[in-house]
Amino acid sequence: MQINDIMTADPACCRSETPLHEVAKLMLERDCGALPVVAGDEQLRTVIGVITDRDIATRHVAARRDPDQAKACDAMTHPAAVVSQFSSIEEGLRLMTFNQVRRLPVVDHAGVLVGMISQADIARHIPAPEVGALVSEVSKGFDQGHG
Repeated sequence: MQINDIMTADPACCRSETPLHEVAKLMLERDCGALPVVAGDEQLRTVIGVITDRDIATRHVAARRDPDQAKACDAMTHPAAVVSQFSSIEEGLRLMTFNQVRRLPVVDHAGVLVGMISQADIARHIPAPEVGALVSEVSKGFDQGHG
């Protein structure tokens, strides 16, 4: 089974200049906790970063910065770890563990955004004993502020 078999296709995304309050609103509307930050036109969206709800909370709200004045580039993680749509689920799991993240943008052979894969997506498709190991390994970095 490959990443493209279980990913969310055509995910919501934003641009580096998107105001932070619009990023948060999009996350609320689309019920997601992370957005790929892209550059390029609508057909050739290349991933330049990822912004999470946690990034907004820790890098702006907790720091008492004004989110109305901030943009996605002010809180995003870059460069972003990505996975190929043709990678195996095991490779996606390895990349999540190595990068200590719960979600990865999925790209095609040209590096264009085609989807998003989450820890939960993988957990639904791997044997139960491996799910606990996935959660444990990926969660180690969260104590250190990664997400």
